[in-house]
Amino acid sequence: MTNPGVDGSSVIELVGPGGAGKTTTGMALAARLKSKFVDLDAEFMARNGDVSAFISRWGYEAYAARNVDTYLAIRNPSEPPGVMALSSGFMTYREDIHPVYAMSRQRIASSALTFVLLPSLELDECVAEVVRRQLQRPFARTPEREEQVIRSRFSVYANLSARKVVTRPAVPVVVEEIMALLSTGGSDVNQRTRSGAEGVGTA
Repeated sequence: MTNPGVDGSSVIELVGPGGAGKTTTGMALAARLKSKFVDLDAEFMARNGDVSAFISRWGYEAYAARNVDTYLAIRNPSEPPGVMALSSGFMTYREDIHPVYAMSRQRIASSALTFVLLPSLELDECVAEVVRRQLQRPFARTPEREEQVIRSRFSVYANLSARKVVTRPAVPVVVEEIMALLSTGGSDVNQRTRSGAEGVGTA
């Protein structure tokens, strides 16, 4: 299989909660593939200003719709990125938030080049690690709010049909796992997804 991100014909998309390691992993993966990395949050801010300020002024739904516009603008040019980290809430928007969101979400979720990054496939372990990581960031919400967000979204990430990658190990180890999965192509994606989903804890 041709390395995604090298010929510009396909994009590896990383989804998951805040604190899952999407940006750090994405940068390292893009460097390994010698391709361009794009962080959707950073692109949104470059085009629209601070996310929190935008939401405060226009509301969350307006932000979500604009973020889909931003995603499409990045994803569809003649030279798309090789690796893209999606916003933490991107896969949790209402289906009618944007005219093409439902179709885009389905494509992302079913692609062999999409990886769901989670610190753990067990709910409570994932929550604890996400909260710990998020509180180290300067823009962190309260611990209670961070926990509420990941608990409400965990099942969305866990039930996506894309393959899951646990990000508790060091970044180079995570990158090697993704590279190994990429080398298999898409032929066994459904089998791997089913087996991964069966191991996801919901306690």
